Amino acid sequence: MKKITYLLLISTIVFAGCKTEQKNDNVLSVTIEPQRFFLEKIVGEAYKINVIVPPGTSPETYEPTPAMMMDLGRSKMYFKVGALGFENAWSKSLAENNPDVTVVDCSRDIGLIYGTHNHDHEADDHDAHADLPDAHVWSSPKTAAIFAENMYKALVFSDAENVETYKTNFDALKQIINQTDSSITALLSDIPSRSFIIYHPALSYFARDYGLEQHSIEFEGKSPSPAQIKELVDLAKREDIKVIFVQQGFDAKNAEVVANEIGAKVYKINPLAYEWDKELIRIAKILAGKTDE
Repeated sequence: MKKITYLLLISTIVFAGCKTEQKNDNVLSVTIEPQRFFLEKIVGEAYKINVIVPPGTSPETYEPTPAMMMDLGRSKMYFKVGALGFENAWSKSLAENNPDVTVVDCSRDIGLIYGTHNHDHEADDHDAHADLPDAHVWSSPKTAAIFAENMYKALVFSDAENVETYKTNFDALKQIINQTDSSITALLSDIPSRSFIIYHPALSYFARDYGLEQHSIEFEGKSPSPAQIKELVDLAKREDIKVIFVQQGFDAKNAEVVANEIGAKVYKINPLAYEWDKELIRIAKILAGKTDE
């Protein structure tokens, strides 16, 4: 695919240039802000944490700068989400050119969802990428618990001297995750509709784990056709959907069209927010009709 090939070429060049740079044992790198939330809870102030994708930027379209890739190459460890296609290009080049950087797959052992959408949606690549897993594994506390534990285990393995500190901090993080899960479960126990619409299907794990139905406006990574919008409107009326989510950075026009047709409200959300727990609870409150927004 053209985009991945381009990223792989750029990252190979950059990482190759980083081979002589000194690795910084006090720096850890992650792909997105929610990972920084988990990692900071575990390591405290022991490390500087470098985030590859800046806040407000989609990790599915972001192309890192050479400087950012060099920072990644100098890190002690890189914690990748695991199912984002472009990460594979980065981590392959990283492993080849900077073998001292440990690459951690945070999605390991998570039951991945397939078929929700196709991030790499160039027409020629549809069949080749139709079976890619949904990458948004951090969007549910139940999967986030495994996600964070993978980070914790990697840290313990690489830094045995600080195991007790990591364990204490990780236990505290587990309490945050469990409390978030309990809060969401309570909020969603009796809600007006167990279906919702979202522009880009980023809440697949959230929907699965709490018995909800997620319907996407975006179709295979593209804006919907008039016929697809009509089909979605008809479905929304059947399922009495009154909530439509649009992620930060996405155009809300199609969402507003659907909302006007079904009498729903459009809510801006940010599944990539650093304050991971607060944003998921906010989403649950919206679905439960317990918000003043």
